Amino acid sequence: MKELIRTNDMVLISYLEHRLREEAIEPLTLDGHMSVLEGSLGVLQRRIMVAEDDYDRARGVLDGVKQERDRQA
Repeated sequence: MKELIRTNDMVLISYLEHRLREEAIEPLTLDGHMSVLEGSLGVLQRRIMVAEDDYDRARGVLDGVKQERDRQA
């Protein structure tokens, strides 16, 4: 597994997971339970991991999601 992104932006996490699954890439989100334990202060970031074989395609999906977000801002 390889880390794709580390963030505490729940909207980004949810949308990115959705987009990755549309591309047949199964993400693994880590540290979600730790974020709950710390009281949802946003201090601990969650990590989205993907299989090393899927990393390059996943990086392309992430770049596309970031571009979409920037256009909407």
